[in-house]
Amino acid sequence: MQRVANCVLHVNDYVLLLKKPRRGWYVAPGGKMEAGENIKDSAVREFWEETGLTVTDPEMRGSFTFVMREEGTTVQEWMMFTFYSTSYTGELLEISEEGELEWVHVDDVLQKPMAEGDREIFRHLLNSKEQVYGTFVYTTDFQLLDKELDRLSLKNEERCKRCIWIQMKRS
Repeated sequence: MQRVANCVLHVNDYVLLLKKPRRGWYVAPGGKMEAGENIKDSAVREFWEETGLTVTDPEMRGSFTFVMREEGTTVQEWMMFTFYSTSYTGELLEISEEGELEWVHVDDVLQKPMAEGDREIFRHLLNSKEQVYGTFVYTTDFQLLDKELDRLSLKNEERCKRCIWIQMKRS
């Protein structure tokens, strides 16, 4: 299964996005992990390769499975690990081999053309510090068929409520 790591860089109400030439869709800079590479190193390396910037202190914010189906059969599947950072060093590339780099105001990010699963991921990352895990199922022409998102803190909150209930029951 292919593994991909990316990073959302959010600085002063702007997010750095990459507009891919094939569909004209916007994505967070990132790419394929190398064999034996850890996910954080991969996100930092890929971000630098595509932008010229080194994100500092990236935080893991999401882990996602993407599935492509054709006539009910899975034809492709990959994992994506998404990081989030608010600072960087370096100079932005004037030209990226991967597409057009653009600082987009945070209020405009969700209006940009992108895969619907990516829109859900951006919606979460720009409004929450929680980690999220999810699965997105698409057709081969990127029509979203199904999605499932699981926010870690909701489980922790529920677990905490159960612990308090058990403690109260014991006392």
